Amino acid sequence: YIAAVYEHESILSPNPEALVSRQSALELMGRNLDIYEQQAAAAARQGAQIIVFPEDGIHGFNFTRSSIYPYLDFVPHSQSVKWNPCRESYLFNDTEVLQRLSCMALKNKIFLVANLGTKQPCERTDPHCPSDGRYQFNTDVAFSDDGVLIATYRKHNLYFEYAFDTPPEPDYKLFDTPFAGQFGMFTCFDILFFEPAVNLIRQYNLKQVVYPTAWMNQLPLLAAVEFQQAFATAFNVNVLAANIHHPTLGMTGSGIYTPVKSFIYHNMESFGGKLIVAEIPVVTTDYKTDLERNERFGENLHHSCKTLTSAPLDDQVCIKEGQETHSRGSGKGNEQLPPLFYAEMMYDNFTFVPVWGENGEVQVCANTLCCYLNYQRAVLTDELYALGVFDGLHTVHGTYYVQACALVKCGGFSFSTCGQEVTEATAVIDFQLWGNFSTRYIFPLLLTSGITLDYADHRGWKNNHYFMSKNRTSTGLLTAALYGRWYEKD
Repeated sequence: YIAAVYEHESILSPNPEALVSRQSALELMGRNLDIYEQQAAAAARQGAQIIVFPEDGIHGFNFTRSSIYPYLDFVPHSQSVKWNPCRESYLFNDTEVLQRLSCMALKNKIFLVANLGTKQPCERTDPHCPSDGRYQFNTDVAFSDDGVLIATYRKHNLYFEYAFDTPPEPDYKLFDTPFAGQFGMFTCFDILFFEPAVNLIRQYNLKQVVYPTAWMNQLPLLAAVEFQQAFATAFNVNVLAANIHHPTLGMTGSGIYTPVKSFIYHNMESFGGKLIVAEIPVVTTDYKTDLERNERFGENLHHSCKTLTSAPLDDQVCIKEGQETHSRGSGKGNEQLPPLFYAEMMYDNFTFVPVWGENGEVQVCANTLCCYLNYQRAVLTDELYALGVFDGLHTVHGTYYVQACALVKCGGFSFSTCGQEVTEATAVIDFQLWGNFSTRYIFPLLLTSGITLDYADHRGWKNNHYFMSKNRTSTGLLTAALYGRWYEKD
């Protein structure tokens, strides 16, 4: 099918905390909707059957609870109401934004997904009802190609959004299309949590996801395109991800992802929006069979190795013949072990070991997680790389438990620069990276120079270790990481 996502440079309120009238809120939102209208038409001309717009694209961000109120539409949050806002505008008050979106879908004969702020009055008898008598939600809406509102999803994992409420229960929202079956939907920060993103995909065995986001890039492990791709790969789904475009705020990175191919846009230089249109296959293979296939992939991994007999059976590690079992470096006799050091990466205290020389084997452990790397550089460049491990609770800008094994390019030549945000690299590296993860949820990250993406040749489980291998990255390697989320320990 042909899908479109639009990375939108939203027109923002100069003073989002000011109280304005509904009329002036509609004027500002109307300017953003004018751009949406042009893009929906452009996508339809290119044959797109569905288009996704970003989070906060219509109203912007940094509001207070009261200052956002004039920007909110009323949306009936019941699937029992079949409503076409374009044709039945008279049914509900304060639905001007929904009407315009519905008319765009109808006029262009395209399924359309957008994000807006919505309000819902609540009864004083409702124990969750806020003191002002209304809920305010960060909401995704989906319209069919005849303008009918077919799904509404209220964001569950808010990212410091004080203007909005968390819904009492996670929404599991799906909608049907004639061209690709069922789509699920969730928003931005939701992608890092079990509820509702992972649970939705697992329960309904979903193959297509629409994903509006307003994501601030954080290298080396959480650039927008990097994690969007890893999610599509890990769950064997197609992801249609639309981000906001505000490079000065670190916001860019949208794409259309299949488990094996990506069509992405990441641009921290230019201004203006970007429409991505791509034809992609409907994913049919089951997530479970993907895991089983990975098991088989792993059969030929470390084929020249013996299993350590000293390791417990459920925690086997493969070590090459002749390698010292305690070795962190390449076990050639009594060479110096490379030094362990600590550096902050992504606000977490990672334990690192430097990756020196043209080739070798290193390992590094923290808590229960041990990470192992076999590597060979095509040409020895004067760039410092390090293998890092983190196994703990991440607590800055959100709280969630991470297990990560990461090979990263450092910012300079000193150890303290490892974990810094780096965007260019020249070292082309072959590698096998693996770790004894305690969670089944591993996101394989592979980011190359200029914030471009690469795909692992093989990845999967083998002897209770998750691995990823690559024969020569396409360009210089920035990050090769296994980013595990241990949801139960959040």
